[in-house]
Amino acid sequence: MTFLIRSVNVGTPRPSDFAELGRTSIDKQPVPGRVRATRLGLEGDQVSDTQHHGGVDQAVYAFAREDLDRWTEALGQPVRDGGFGENLTTSGYDVNAAEVGERWRIGTAVLEVASIRTPCNDFKGWMGHEGFDNTAWVKRFTADCRPGPYLRVVEEGDLGAGDEVEVVHRPGHGITVAHMFRALSTDRTLLPDLLVVDDLVEEARRKAEAYVAARR
Repeated sequence: MTFLIRSVNVGTPRPSDFAELGRTSIDKQPVPGRVRATRLGLEGDQVSDTQHHGGVDQAVYAFAREDLDRWTEALGQPVRDGGFGENLTTSGYDVNAAEVGERWRIGTAVLEVASIRTPCNDFKGWMGHEGFDNTAWVKRFTADCRPGPYLRVVEEGDLGAGDEVEVVHRPGHGITVAHMFRALSTDRTLLPDLLVVDDLVEEARRKAEAYVAARR
């Protein structure tokens, strides 16, 4: 299958009684036409919780349509494109098997796999708000170990729904999105593996180095 962008989704802060800050931008809606990808994210998209989200290492969030389809089956009702708060809904590629540091050319932009999503209570609240069974949602999403990647924008440019994605660089170290997620959530013994990643995000490097130091 061809690796494609099915949907480009953006959201702005909205008042919410389930969000810790009283506002959230998780409601991402598909937009038509071309969208500019900048160093800090997609034009038209805004972060509500700037302490835990956003910045150059979390500029754009991608999630696969194939994984949304699995959750549709598990939850018993459809999950729409953008329904998990992702900016890019992809198809035809296992984004959780992408290596950290892998680069994708989309339209005239180049994006780099940088980090992983950590599920939070706002995500749980959003699922309940949308009418899904969100019982133990954080645990269920974590156990699935398919979080989707956060992407850096290494070359700014325009992208849009229907664009084919070209994988232009793969580091070859074997540390995938799923591997990184397990290291940071369910299996801390994997943390040292992350240190082979060039330009590893600071939080992950700090945790990996602390784990190694504690066992010397």
